Amino acid sequence: DVQLQASGGGLVQAGESLRLSCAASGFTFGDYAIGWFRQAPGKRPVGVSCIGTGDGSTYYADSVKGRFTISSDNAKNTVYLQMNSLKPEDTATYYCAVDCYVSGGRIQAGRYLEVWGQGTLVTVSS
Repeated sequence: DVQLQASGGGLVQAGESLRLSCAASGFTFGDYAIGWFRQAPGKRPVGVSCIGTGDGSTYYADSVKGRFTISSDNAKNTVYLQMNSLKPEDTATYYCAVDCYVSGGRIQAGRYLEVWGQGTLVTVSS
C-alpha cells in the first residue's frame, strides 16, 4: 500500500518557523512528485508546494514563495516543508499527497497516482 505520514504541525506565533515532514512508503520514492496542500476551515485544499523527487524540481504557490522551502531526502523517503516567517493566514491543516503537478497555475495532486496522507494542523497566532 502507498502510504504517506505527515507530521510536524503545531502552534506558533507569527514570524516563527515550523518544519513539516512527510514519510512515504509503498512505492519507489523517485517515481512520483510529492506535494504539500493546506486546507483552512470551511475552504477547499490548496496546493502549497510540489517537488519532483526524481529530479528535484520545485514549485511554490505565490502565497508562500520566499518563505517556504520544500526538500526531499531520498535516502529516508521523506519530503520536508520548511516554513519560515509564518503568518496567521498560514493557519490550516497541511496534507502531503502524491503525485503533484502544476496545471493552470495551480499545484494539484493525482497526476498518475493520488494518495493523501493524514493532515497535520498548523496554527499561527498573531
